[in-house]
Amino acid sequence: MSELLEVAGLRVVYRGRPPVRAVDGVDLRVGAGQVVGLVGESGCGKSTVARTICGLVKPAAGSVVFDGIPVTPLGLRRRPAALTRIQMVFQDPYASLHPRRRIGAQIGEGVRAATARGGETGPGAEEARGDGTGSGTGTGTEPAWWLRRVGLEPDAARRYPHEFSGGQRQRIAIARALAARPDLLIGDEPISALDASTQAVVAALMRDLAVDSGAGLLFISHDLSVVRLIADRLVVMYRGRIVESGPARAIWEDPQHPYTQSLLAAVPVPDGQGTMPAPPPDDADYPLEPVLR
Repeated sequence: MSELLEVAGLRVVYRGRPPVRAVDGVDLRVGAGQVVGLVGESGCGKSTVARTICGLVKPAAGSVVFDGIPVTPLGLRRRPAALTRIQMVFQDPYASLHPRRRIGAQIGEGVRAATARGGETGPGAEEARGDGTGSGTGTGTEPAWWLRRVGLEPDAARRYPHEFSGGQRQRIAIARALAARPDLLIGDEPISALDASTQAVVAALMRDLAVDSGAGLLFISHDLSVVRLIADRLVVMYRGRIVESGPARAIWEDPQHPYTQSLLAAVPVPDGQGTMPAPPPDDADYPLEPVLR
């Protein structure tokens, strides 16, 4: 399997008194057509890793290489066309969607990004470049086509973000990211703001659409019960470091690191009696030596 993304020795430090080392020596790889789940408790550095991969955060050390191209922090200039092949679905879809632009226009931005780097063009491209409300059929050059891919009606292209539920808005955010035809899709806690009945559906949707297109998927979450259903590999973060990684099934069935064991022990088991697992102790201090498989 060819490696699309290679992260080596990544360190991110936020200014402060004292400075905060959010990420400390992370190595990570994602291959084409592979789904990697990045899990860990809130504040362990998962989102910082994602934002650094996208160029939204400047690393203090280490490297991020996407398909042989070094990823540099975004500045005032437009991102190089080749790096629009990395797309991200953020945690809060209402915050990531423009409230005063129609949904079709926002999905059309992804279509134009793909076209700018030589992506597919064809019938409907003019509508995607216009006001974004095209509702015809096509092969990825119309917002309506992408809305259908995520299970929404084509006429949603004419509406605004506030007219949709949280789960629908997240589907729209996925459609916008996929319209850019990415080779790497990153989901940064994309299901945490959704209700339980929608979480597994949206997670499976992201996996299916990414894998069907041959893209790699880095899926970030603190919910192992969902991630294990869609991930090929699991990477566990703790205090800015990776403490365990390996095939998802192997880690789920036989976790080796004490922190991974505590995470899995905290996952509720449906026993019909409403029994909740005991939470891990607040003062627990786990070792930082990684277990890599």
